[in-house]
Amino acid sequence: MLFLKEHLSAGNNYNWADEFIFDGTPSRRLFDRQNGNQLLFIINLYASQNDKFSGDQVQRIEEMLVNKLPEDVKSEISVLNWLKENGELFLISQ
Repeated sequence: MLFLKEHLSAGNNYNWADEFIFDGTPSRRLFDRQNGNQLLFIINLYASQNDKFSGDQVQRIEEMLVNKLPEDVKSEISVLNWLKENGELFLISQ
């Protein structure tokens, strides 16, 4: 399932002005947790690589990326790796 803007929490004020298309594989590009398009890109990558991920968990992963992601995790690659290491534990504990 491809997650869209409508699947994210309505309470967050993301920047949607970025016209850059995020697709393909993650790169060393700096991750901006307030860029809605980039956030969705990472969520969709994580969901496609995790067979235990379900649609009702999108907002949990969103909250994790926005509020729990350590400041030293900066690139898209490192964000995705951090999610792979921590995402399942976070989803289970909720």
